[in-house]
Parts: sequence; C-alpha cells; structure tokens
Amino acid sequence: MKTQNKIANAPVRTLRHAGISASIWKNETEKGTMFSVTFERSYKDKGSDEWKHTQSFGRNNLLLLSLLASRAFEWIIQQPGATRKA
Repeated sequence: MKTQNKIANAPVRTLRHAGISASIWKNETEKGTMFSVTFERSYKDKGSDEWKHTQSFGRNNLLLLSLLASRAFEWIIQQPGATRKA
C-alpha cells in the first residue's frame, strides 16, 4: 500500500541541473488540471558524505533556479488540458 501512495504522490516531471531540482505536481481540481512546482537543492554534508536537501538557495543558485522555473513553466503550458488561470 505504501508503494502505491508513493507512486500516486510522485511528481509528474522533475527537472534537474547542477544540484537543483524542480518537481512538477499535477492536481485535478473542479476548475481542471492545475500544476504546481517545488524547488530543492541537494548538497553533500561536509562532516559526512551524506546527501542533504534544502529549499534554501544562495546567490549563486538564483540563476539556475530561474532557469528551472522557466523550463517548468514551458513544460506546464504545453500540457493538454492545463488550466491557464492560477
């Protein structure tokens, strides 16, 4: 049952570049299909070789973040049935 929930709750598309990812989520609403996007940055902890994740972005990440936001936008508007109004 948990595996099915993970699949049902998985993003429909994930875009990645240089440790930053944009996950696109599909939501069916009364107004139609709507999409939302979450952003995450992955990094290795200095004390261990363990990967960590954060939703905080520094100055050097902002251009990549905007690039992924633009690509997510382009992907969303190409989807059939996507609601155009937010």
